[in-house]
Amino acid sequence: MNPCMSTPPVSTPFPQIAVRCEGVTKSFGTGAAAVQALRGVDLEVRTGELLMLVGPSGCGKTTLISVIAGVLRRDGGACEVFGQDYLAITEQETTRFRGKRIGFVFQAFNLIPTLTAAENVSAPLVIQGMSRKPAVARAREMLRQVGFDERMQDSSPVDLSGGQQQRVAIARALVHQPNLIVCDEPTSALDSETGRKVMELMRELAVATNRALIVVTHDARIFEFADRIARMEDGRITGIETLKTNAASAAETRSA
Repeated sequence: MNPCMSTPPVSTPFPQIAVRCEGVTKSFGTGAAAVQALRGVDLEVRTGELLMLVGPSGCGKTTLISVIAGVLRRDGGACEVFGQDYLAITEQETTRFRGKRIGFVFQAFNLIPTLTAAENVSAPLVIQGMSRKPAVARAREMLRQVGFDERMQDSSPVDLSGGQQQRVAIARALVHQPNLIVCDEPTSALDSETGRKVMELMRELAVATNRALIVVTHDARIFEFADRIARMEDGRITGIETLKTNAASAAETRSA
């Protein structure tokens, strides 16, 4: 393994708390023009669960997941992801940690149009230093898990439907076996049936004993897939609802 691609140490076995935020604050701008996006967020995300983050536009959801993912640095408070505090390591180490431990599913898919589905999915592995051939082979296996045959694996994104592109995005987020999956509005561009299939797939593939899933959404049609729903308003978590059936299943996953 390339020593340059090593990641900061992560405690093992994995703790039951995947993400812990305490009093997290974040603002943009300075002086009278400053906007406080996060106003003391307290949140815990558990391993083995799918947590949905909901709230009106502008309430701080995207800022919060960006802080959790290490894309933005918080101004104050505490935040740890699988025991790692980003402020305790360099930006380069944060980038390595994120590349190894975190997978993203973007609202706009963010697929590279000049690459095939398999090549798009292999990208996180290639970035980590894996040779192209084994990276593409692993990508193909991941795509098979989301229902892609060989012809679809070799298709360009423009030749795929919205639901198929979302499946490629999910496979790309999972191919490097991250411990935290962050999804930003994964069903907003999909019809009801396709959205349900995507969420069923996310629950099947993403929820595991050493993994947590955070989904930012406005889509009430998929709330039933959550273990817990955290509601945000004006930069704060205002309440957390537990969906008993899914939460019981998640608890069984953690204890397995």
